[in-house]
Amino acid sequence: MELWDAYNENEIKVGTDLIRGEKIDEGLLHAVVVIIVYHEDGTYLLMQRDWNKSKFPGLWEAGASGCVLKSESFLEAAKRELLEETGIDSENFKLIYSSINAEMNVFYKVFLCTCNIDKNNIVLQKGETIDFKWTSSKELINFIDSEYFINPSPKELKQYVISNQ
Repeated sequence: MELWDAYNENEIKVGTDLIRGEKIDEGLLHAVVVIIVYHEDGTYLLMQRDWNKSKFPGLWEAGASGCVLKSESFLEAAKRELLEETGIDSENFKLIYSSINAEMNVFYKVFLCTCNIDKNNIVLQKGETIDFKWTSSKELINFIDSEYFINPSPKELKQYVISNQ
């Protein structure tokens, strides 16, 4: 059983536990971190979701993402998810934006992880990811609008990438 903290629309914990897979009451949100991985050579990491995932199977996403566990900080969750889904162990995180999807009862904290790793050493997480590739800013901007890409806030991601080319 995976537990999450419940938050209000101001991103403040409300003292209620949420359980993965159970209905979330209206007005409550759970937190998800998204980690955009940027290599110092100017490329971004894309990960392909496993075909057996219940949500968005086979689609590509920028970096890693996952739910913030109960009592876990956003930064702790970002570090954990990045390591689990890519094998990248980093301390170099910067919050770049937040967004809320009230219909899905989720708020997102999007971090940038800048790294200088061996690009061939990405580790795929069984049941989560099945492939990876590195892409240029221009390629990522075009890919964001495709039917093969998933991101909770594509408009914000695209604006971020364009302004940081």
